[in-house]
Amino acid sequence: MPGPLHGFRILDLSAVISGPYGTMILADQGADVIKVEPPGQGDFTRSAGNKSGGLSASFLNNNRNKRSITVDLKTAKGVEVVKRLAKTCDVLVQNFRPGVVDRLGLGEEAVRAVAPSIVYVSISGFGERGPFAQKPVYDPIVQALSGLASVQGGSDTERPRLIRTIVPDKVTAITASQAITAALLARERTGEGQHVRLSMLDAVIAFLWSSDMGGQTYVGRTVSQQRAASFIDLIYETRDGYMSVSVMTDAQWAAFARAVHHPEWLDDPRFATTELRDLNINERLALIQSALIEATTDEWMIRLEEAGVPCAPVLTRNQVIEHPQILASEILIESEHPVAGRLRQARNAARFDRTPPEHRRGAPLLAEHTDEVLAEAGFPAEEIAGLRAEAIVGQ
Repeated sequence: MPGPLHGFRILDLSAVISGPYGTMILADQGADVIKVEPPGQGDFTRSAGNKSGGLSASFLNNNRNKRSITVDLKTAKGVEVVKRLAKTCDVLVQNFRPGVVDRLGLGEEAVRAVAPSIVYVSISGFGERGPFAQKPVYDPIVQALSGLASVQGGSDTERPRLIRTIVPDKVTAITASQAITAALLARERTGEGQHVRLSMLDAVIAFLWSSDMGGQTYVGRTVSQQRAASFIDLIYETRDGYMSVSVMTDAQWAAFARAVHHPEWLDDPRFATTELRDLNINERLALIQSALIEATTDEWMIRLEEAGVPCAPVLTRNQVIEHPQILASEILIESEHPVAGRLRQARNAARFDRTPPEHRRGAPLLAEHTDEVLAEAGFPAEEIAGLRAEAIVGQ
């Protein structure tokens, strides 16, 4: 059977990561995603990073299972093309800076005039209101403003640190994909589309509140300065590498202390309860490090696994793709791209036993499906040829 979103069509005007990764999740799940790109250059990620056959890994890994057309949105005819395409679509996604899409003539009101039941999705950096609404935004900017960099630093008094992957972009994309699915479900029940608005800032703050904003949760009892959980990451050096060990419960702490041959730690009053182990975390982690340096990662893995202590080796990216657990999960798939060659990518993370996501096609070449998509939308061949001659659309 086809994927769970088979039969839904998405008009994707977004670029870079926050929109394209979200729509790729939906494309993997069966939706027909039509990627609209500027003629000549396409999505910025086409030119970013390492390439094979002229296609960048960044573009390949965020645009699988989509079809590409190019349309010049700076022209009235180009805008009309997109509106006509919108009539055939269930969802339109855009991540222009607030106000830009309205000036182009493709704001929600203009699109809904021709596609009344469409789900219209706006992704922005900071939202439509407020002093930062019109500012340009990239992932580090959101990490700074959301508090994520402070959380990563470990304490309000320590130097903030960036997470070395684009968490705001990707959390926004995943949030968008879930919101689009929810809006489509609501439309199935009511027959009405709606405007879904999402900012990177909102997505990250909601993400942080689940685990990192306890001091800001109780109104009137705000913590004035956040105490560091620890200045030591839960990454430990062993005799031949690194590993992570995490002990939360009393039973796990006891099992760990015995496994590393330090049962005397169980009599230390600083570590008698979960609360005390948290309060004295730096001292406790220093002791753990002093023990783990005495043997190799593999030796500790065997000993700690036998004791029931949560642990794992720290893997490099090249080691990840060869680890038995990663291979057993079958999260990585290989495919043959007609231009980029043999690819290794992560499949859609969610598994559906009745409607499994499919790898239908690799990321498209720029404008690869222009004629095909326009013809499906009812454009006659001579009109398509005329639009191409005027450089309104590309091939």
